[in-house]
Amino acid sequence: MRESQTRLFSLITSILLAIVGLFLFFGGAELLFLGGSWFYIIAGGVMLGAALSGFRKPALAMRLYAALLLVATIWSLCEVGLNIWGLEVRLFTLIGLGVWLLLPGVWRSGNSWLTDKREVLGSLVVSCLVVVASCFSSYSIDGTVPADRMTASGQSDETSAGVPDGDWTAYGRTVGGDRYTPLGQITASNISHLKRAWVTRTGDVQQAGEGTVAGPDQGHEFNLELTPIKVGDTLYMCTPHSWVMALDAATGKVKWKFDPHPATADLDKNVYLACRGVSYYHIPDEIQTSCRNRIYSPVADVRMVAVNAETGKPCEDFGDHGFISLRQYLGHVPHGFHFVTSPPMVAKNRVITGGWIFDNQANFEPSGAIRAFDATTGEIAWAWDAGHQPETWKPGPNDELTRDTPNAWGVYTADLNLGLVYIPTGNSPPDNWGGSRRPFDDATSSATIALDIVTGERRWTYQTVHHDLWDMDIPSGPSMVELPGPNGEQIPALVQSTKRGEFFVLDRRTGTPVPGYPVEEKPVPTAGHAPDDRVSPTQPYPVGMPSLTPANLKESDMWGATLLDQMICRIQYRQSAYEGQFTPPHVGKTTIVYPAFYGVVDWQGITIDPQRKIMLANASYLPFRIKLEKRTGMEQAGTLPKWTGSGEEPAPKGDALSVSPDYGTPYIALTNPWLNPLQIPCKGPVWGTLTAIDLVTKKIVWQHPVGTTRDTGPFRTHNNLPLPTGMYNIGGNIVTKGGVVFMGATADDYLRAFDLASGKVIWRDRLPAGGQATPMSYEAGGKQYVLIAAGGHGGLGTRSGDYIIAYTLDGEKASPAQ
Repeated sequence: MRESQTRLFSLITSILLAIVGLFLFFGGAELLFLGGSWFYIIAGGVMLGAALSGFRKPALAMRLYAALLLVATIWSLCEVGLNIWGLEVRLFTLIGLGVWLLLPGVWRSGNSWLTDKREVLGSLVVSCLVVVASCFSSYSIDGTVPADRMTASGQSDETSAGVPDGDWTAYGRTVGGDRYTPLGQITASNISHLKRAWVTRTGDVQQAGEGTVAGPDQGHEFNLELTPIKVGDTLYMCTPHSWVMALDAATGKVKWKFDPHPATADLDKNVYLACRGVSYYHIPDEIQTSCRNRIYSPVADVRMVAVNAETGKPCEDFGDHGFISLRQYLGHVPHGFHFVTSPPMVAKNRVITGGWIFDNQANFEPSGAIRAFDATTGEIAWAWDAGHQPETWKPGPNDELTRDTPNAWGVYTADLNLGLVYIPTGNSPPDNWGGSRRPFDDATSSATIALDIVTGERRWTYQTVHHDLWDMDIPSGPSMVELPGPNGEQIPALVQSTKRGEFFVLDRRTGTPVPGYPVEEKPVPTAGHAPDDRVSPTQPYPVGMPSLTPANLKESDMWGATLLDQMICRIQYRQSAYEGQFTPPHVGKTTIVYPAFYGVVDWQGITIDPQRKIMLANASYLPFRIKLEKRTGMEQAGTLPKWTGSGEEPAPKGDALSVSPDYGTPYIALTNPWLNPLQIPCKGPVWGTLTAIDLVTKKIVWQHPVGTTRDTGPFRTHNNLPLPTGMYNIGGNIVTKGGVVFMGATADDYLRAFDLASGKVIWRDRLPAGGQATPMSYEAGGKQYVLIAAGGHGGLGTRSGDYIIAYTLDGEKASPAQ
């Protein structure tokens, strides 16, 4: 190589190392000053020394870098052990620079290539061997469901009584919400023969167009979070723009479609465009009606529609020609402040619903009261209003339910034998400051509340978070299961999942913990909260059950794509307020919230195999950061207009576009997922898991990372190597009598099947769009089908679509469904 080329390579090398070294040195100095790791300032200093030595003393420069690489390897092992994801972010940047130094034209002293490069080469070999060894480390908990438990011959849950085996009549198959199908045609031994039976497109697509910023859906999350139901030979479903549809269960052919034409004013303001499902109800024969079999579906403009299940035509005797307004009794409701995404609970001639109230906008928002309507006429039957005396009442035409009470936006579940519906509540707005909450707000927030289906009377309340300042609302109703009691009796129980990743096992008759599943109050951080608020000194922990709650973060947990952006995350960690879970939001200082409001387990809830007594939960792990700021600054600058609640909410400007305005309080809130400048999470893998928990032994049977990075990348790109990191997931799983678990949900756009016995992936299919929905299974024409809605999720950033995809075994493997 010519001397001029050698000088050029050496110059480029010195400049590159100097830039990286300066960044690490000054960033490392700040980190050290904050009490963090010493490594980055030393690494930066060594790189600067090597860069300066590269021309006059190239041999010294090579030795300095070789020493740095060895020290980095030892330091990395001390911090994270043989953890591939921890070693990758610490070593790959330095290994890449080391490989560059092996180029023949870089930092030559006139000796042979091997003489000049041997120190760096040796260090690279050591580092690479450590990385290779870490690739064999496991992030799983391996185990197997005992063979005698896999026979599925135990007791089914009582809430499944009367539901035909081949149907899926409610969001969780039954109103008990276990998401277990007694069909056993598809098994681990024949699942390789599972093929697509049909694909139907609903026609309801994101009107802005995928990847664009213009159009009527601009600024909204467009989410097909749908789980269809199946009754008889028909599938029923809804779409993000509130269409209601019926499909032939065997062929996917559209039988009818009804468009309720939601008002444009609401579609323009709703931040989510989603519908998770519809509800079916057969009006009792003793009631006179021309519309006996009905589908009830939420409409995006705060209405509920009842349509004839056979024809798709609105039921004329329900409300106003098939519609009821859910704005009634709520007083002034600005557009976008209230809508329903979950199917209503319909039982005992009651349509029971609550709805989503726009988070973090004000402390004078519409009521979160639960309302029940006559399933035949649509007339209000009762309202459960925590702020009213009595709390269960029938409001008149001009009455208004108490504003700003905790709402319940998720799917409700029920025990029809007990006559109880179980309501998962959130907290009174705003989420992160509770200084204006009233006693009844605090008493009923973040709780499971049992109401009498017919009368609406509250039977019991169990709270999972006290004075919730972290948006740890319960996003899904509990799942029913019969569990053995201490004297051999069967206890009708429920399992309530939470965003925290904790599971409360309660007697569903009384709301008390089932014997053997105790709950303890444990101390939590209390320092640094807003001076005009308070915090609870303890929080409940269900110590009798395994937990999916992540360990408290440490500086060494920080992650990134390179050593450089990882250092930024470490600096941010040290700059933030954080004492572990339940660190209260601070004023003027960023607070780390982990687990965060996206949940460990979000609206998908859990699945329970009622015969094998196995619970299944898919979980995600992503920290958020929040900061409370006094609102006066933005209001005085005019970027956040003042508002007292009349009319529509004023549009913010500039910096205020990304804040939660929290009108009526002293503060605004800034809340975001914790990503570094490359839009890489500051908390490293594993990001998503699927876990099986034995409800009898109360132990984890198995746990595995689920999902890959195939469809994610830096700067929110959608192309990447399929690294087995486990992936963020939104949507649930189901389990079959045949011992197979199905789940889409992950951000890498696959539907997967897992062997219930071991949790191993035994089948998968690439979806045309994100599968952020809970699958379902049914029987048609003697065949068992598995179905998933693949339409993507705006918040997760997966591909958008309008696909309903059904799978069944190919001909030679399909025996009659069992």
